Amino acid sequence: MDKKISEVLEKKVNPVLAEHYGGAILSKYEDGVAWVKLTGSCCACPSAQMTVEDVVKQIVMEECDFVEDVKLDNSVSDDLLDMARKLLNKE
Repeated sequence: MDKKISEVLEKKVNPVLAEHYGGAILSKYEDGVAWVKLTGSCCACPSAQMTVEDVVKQIVMEECDFVEDVKLDNSVSDDLLDMARKLLNKE
């Protein structure tokens, strides 16, 4: 299921988001919900939530009948947090 969702994001969603210098990746699929992270310019866009609801969700749910919902994953990666801690601690 993860592979199918990732393929849909790559082939159908990312070309649309690329017009705005962004993209989307699957962070996890759990309990019928596809959690998607936006990349590039889309990740910092104030309209990121609307993009997921209006564009990404529609495409993914049309192509993947097993997906019940698509939600924005706006979590910060552990790697990025570790790097920030090192910079703040001047390591």
